[in-house]
Amino acid sequence: MANVQITETVLRDAHQSLIATRMTTEEMLPVIELLDQVGYFSLEAWGGATFDSCLRFLNEDPWERLRKIRKAAKKTKLQMLLRGQNILGYKHYSDDVVRDFVKKSIDNGIDIIRIFDALNDVRNLECAMDATVKAGGHAQATVVYTISPIHNTEHYIKTAKTLEGMGASSICLKDMAGLLTPYDAYNLIRELKKAVKIPIQLHSHYTSGLASMTYLKAIEAGVDIVDCAISPMAMGTSQPPTEPLVATLKGTKYDTKYDMDLLSQIADYFRPLREKYISSGQLNPKVLTVDVNTLKYQVPGGMLSNLVSQLKQQNKLDKYEEVLKEVPRVRKDLGYPPLVTPTSQIVGTQAVLNVIMGERYKMVTKEVKAYVRGEYGRPPAEISPEFRKQIIGNEEPITCRPADLLKPELDKYRNEIKEYMEQEEDVLSYALFPQVATNFFKYRQAQKYKIDSTLLDEKDMVHPV
Repeated sequence: MANVQITETVLRDAHQSLIATRMTTEEMLPVIELLDQVGYFSLEAWGGATFDSCLRFLNEDPWERLRKIRKAAKKTKLQMLLRGQNILGYKHYSDDVVRDFVKKSIDNGIDIIRIFDALNDVRNLECAMDATVKAGGHAQATVVYTISPIHNTEHYIKTAKTLEGMGASSICLKDMAGLLTPYDAYNLIRELKKAVKIPIQLHSHYTSGLASMTYLKAIEAGVDIVDCAISPMAMGTSQPPTEPLVATLKGTKYDTKYDMDLLSQIADYFRPLREKYISSGQLNPKVLTVDVNTLKYQVPGGMLSNLVSQLKQQNKLDKYEEVLKEVPRVRKDLGYPPLVTPTSQIVGTQAVLNVIMGERYKMVTKEVKAYVRGEYGRPPAEISPEFRKQIIGNEEPITCRPADLLKPELDKYRNEIKEYMEQEEDVLSYALFPQVATNFFKYRQAQKYKIDSTLLDEKDMVHPV
C-alpha cells in the first residue's frame, strides 16, 4: 500500500461550503507557497461555485485568479470541479463550449478536472472527459454517492467500470451530503478497488459528523486519496480537517509523510481569516455543527440552508419539518436523483411548493418539467408513466444525450460580447453567466479607463457582498 495522499480543499470547497465561496484571491495568495510545500496530491483551487462568485460578488476575473494561483503553486497539481455538460452553470451547454472551456482551464493552469453529473448519467461526462484527455489533463471521473433502493454497490461498481472504460485517469467517489458511513465505506471501497485498476479518491463533507471516521475505514480498505481542509476551514458543511488525519496515519503504513509544523503554519494563517468571517457574519456558526437531519432526510447541508431561506421568504418557516419529509417523496417521484447541484435545487424547490400550496404538484417548476422531459439526462430509476403524464401531459421525453440536441454556440457568444472582450476566456465567462459576466466586463472597463462609476447605470454595477 502506497502512502495515502490528500487533496487540500481550502481554496475551493471549504470556503464554498462555509462562507458561500466569498474568499478573495488576495486572501489566498499569501499562503499558496506554504500549501505548495506540503506535498499534497493536489490543491482544489477552482471550479464549483468559485467562478460565479468571483464575477457576481467579488468583482474578480476567475481566469485571472487561476493564473495567479498557478504562478504561486510551482510544484503541486491544481484541481477543479466541473459539472459535466453543465460546466460551472446550471444548464447543459453545447459540446463546443464544453471543449473550449476544458482546454482553456488546462491552458491557464489546471492539471486535474474532477467531472461529475448529478444523475450519474455517464453520457453527460463523455464530452468533458474526452476534452480533458485531449488537452493533456487528468480526467477524474466521478461516481456520485447517495442512498436509495437502486443506489447499491452494484450500481456504483458498474458506473466506475464504465468510466474507467471511457478513459478516466482516476475515480472520485463523491459523498456531497456526508451520508457514507464508515463500514459502508470500507465495503464499497474494497469492492471498487477490486473492480477498477485506476486510483480512487474519496470526497465527503463533515455535515453528519461521520466523515473523519469514514475516511479512516476507506483508507484501511485501500482508498488512494481523500479530500480534507486545513482545520480552521474544516468540519461542519466543509471537509474533515487535514491535520488530525495526518497525525492519525503517522507511523503507519498509510503515513502521508506531511510535515505537521508546516500544516500548523498554514492553519495559523487561516485562523484570523476564520475569525474575520465569523465577525462579518459570512461564517454562520450553525454550519459548523453536526446536523443529524442530513442522515435522517439525506439532504446536503447547503440544501438545508436553501430550504430555510425559501421558507423564510414565504413566512412559512413553521413548515420546515413538513418540507424535510416531502423531499424524499419528491425524490422518489423523480426516480431517486442524487441531491447535488442542480438536482438538489430542483427537488428542494418543488418540495417547498408542494407543502406551501397544500397540494402536491399543484404548481410545478419549469425545472421539474425539464427534468421529467429528460433534458438533464436519464433519471437513475424509471419515472412512472402516471407521474410523467401528470407533469408533462402527453409530451414524449427525450431519450438521447441532451447535448446532442444543442447546436454549436461559441461563435454566437463571441459575437455578442465583442465590445467587451479583452481575452478569449471572456467568451466562456459570458456563455456561462451572461448577465453577471456583462456587469463584470462593464466594471472592468470602468476600472481600466478610470470612468467615474456614477456614470454607470445602477443595474450595471456589481455590488460586492
